[in-house]
Amino acid sequence: MADIAVVTDSTSDIGTELARKFGITVIPLSIVYGGMVYKDGVDLTPSDFYPMLEQAGNEELPTSSQPSPQEFFDVYKPLVDSGKEVLSFHISKGLSSTVDVARMVASELAPERVHVVDTQSISFGIAGQAIEAARLAMAGFSAQEILERVSRLKDQAEVLFSLDTLYYLQRGGRIGKVSSVVGTLLKIKPIVRVEEGIYVPLAKVRSMKQAISGMVEFLESKFKRRAVSIAVGHGQGLEYAQSLRELARDKLNVKGNPYFFEVGPVIGVHTGPGTVGIYARPIEY
Repeated sequence: MADIAVVTDSTSDIGTELARKFGITVIPLSIVYGGMVYKDGVDLTPSDFYPMLEQAGNEELPTSSQPSPQEFFDVYKPLVDSGKEVLSFHISKGLSSTVDVARMVASELAPERVHVVDTQSISFGIAGQAIEAARLAMAGFSAQEILERVSRLKDQAEVLFSLDTLYYLQRGGRIGKVSSVVGTLLKIKPIVRVEEGIYVPLAKVRSMKQAISGMVEFLESKFKRRAVSIAVGHGQGLEYAQSLRELARDKLNVKGNPYFFEVGPVIGVHTGPGTVGIYARPIEY
């Protein structure tokens, strides 16, 4: 990995431990609330954020903001100057302008050395691509080979989640095609799929327990007995996330220990408390 550096942003929910393990640099997005700006995962952790979100009045919800061009420059420039080729993986363009800012900086700094990828995903859907890139770089693959393999991974992986409420998604303007279920949401839990970088409703059920079953059934139908790697996350939904992890282990051909993560503030500001989700990808090699 000596000649390749992997970068992502904090919406990947990759966590400090995994980022350090794979040598991945994480650029934080920001949360703006009460006249203060907090760096996601630096100044504000999930344990601090969700109580803040629940205590916020309806007229003053926290908002999120992408990194500035200077923040990208400050990460890319030293890497390029040290002779590295940079692979930078970011939240879907359909949900954030982060990737546009990254591409602008890359094009001005070193377009042939900094490769910015729109992951068309969120949360661990981003992390999965960045981790795979880092793993392949450690194995000696070239930047182009890595980008091609990660592109195949992107096409095969799934990110599914369910929400306790669509209130935050609607208020944050990131609702996408899920808006089609807003009018019928009396005590209904939507199952949402991240598809081509936006949120698409997969099903509507009556409880989080049914949502968990529905997510696993969808993955079971897609992957059958194919070996998969999974990660399960939550935003103040620990008990349901544990149930989702155990059901996935029981019904899918899961290899290795499922990674367990918390949904960070920038994703959480749009999904709200009580969110539970799963990332699954086939294992090819």
